Amino acid sequence: MGQHQHELSAMNTGASFSDLWSPDVMLFTLLIATVYFLVTGPMHKRFEHATMATTKQKLLFVFGLLLFYAAQGSPISYYGHHYLFSLHMLQQSILYFALPPIVLLAMPEWLLEKIFQPRPLKAVLRAVTHPLVAALLFNTLFSFYHIPFIFDAAALNHEWMTVYHVILIFAAFAMWWPIVSPLSDSKRQLAGLKKLTYIFANGVLITPACALIIFASDPLYATYISAPQLFPSLDTFSDQRLGGIIMKLVQELVYGSVLAYVFYHWYKQEKQEDLPMDEQPAVALLRKTPTMDEGRV
Repeated sequence: MGQHQHELSAMNTGASFSDLWSPDVMLFTLLIATVYFLVTGPMHKRFEHATMATTKQKLLFVFGLLLFYAAQGSPISYYGHHYLFSLHMLQQSILYFALPPIVLLAMPEWLLEKIFQPRPLKAVLRAVTHPLVAALLFNTLFSFYHIPFIFDAAALNHEWMTVYHVILIFAAFAMWWPIVSPLSDSKRQLAGLKKLTYIFANGVLITPACALIIFASDPLYATYISAPQLFPSLDTFSDQRLGGIIMKLVQELVYGSVLAYVFYHWYKQEKQEDLPMDEQPAVALLRKTPTMDEGRV
């Protein structure tokens, strides 16, 4: 009991409410929510071929915003940046592996088409969402970020850290695009075995960065070596290893779930297509023609 109270008192680091709960991130999150519900709700009639967001899409978007705020505006962000590498890795796990697919699935197709209607944006989207480019871009940036001298240099400069994180988030969305494929006419859609291979490849590409952290023989990051130790039972080295394990577990959980979901639907569709034409259900026949929802996970 005494040790538990000592560890709790260690969390009292003099952080203010603003430090812990980031009112600026809270306002940004509320602003994004307001814009989304206005554009996909009462204002959707102002756009050609637009429809209101479905209840499922709205719930997914709210869940995505809650995840975003938890990662960027809650104590996870504050203590992760200043004290605990494990919380920093939890923050990244949320931002790069949980948030992008949820937000993409929450976006009505017509809205994404409007956003990427300008030719320059459409060209950039086409380039960065090519499966090979998207996978290499995200995993390379992610791995470089965790090289100790790059990580420590970014940690010393808040602006550079913010820029790198923004780039990583956009790269994460590009990486998820061939899996979720929000636009039904996208040439970057993957289906069947190609999607399974892509997910598996991403899991392999991120493994070296996680292994570097988990199996390191010494603490790697000066940022956390010099940070105050909040919990006597969690030293810098153990915290570092825990961070690598958290990242790998979340990544495996997300990729594994998506892999199982995609495989199940691919196998089910293959079985249906093997049936004689007069025995195939109407849904299977419709899948042979392009639909607005084709390509989603």
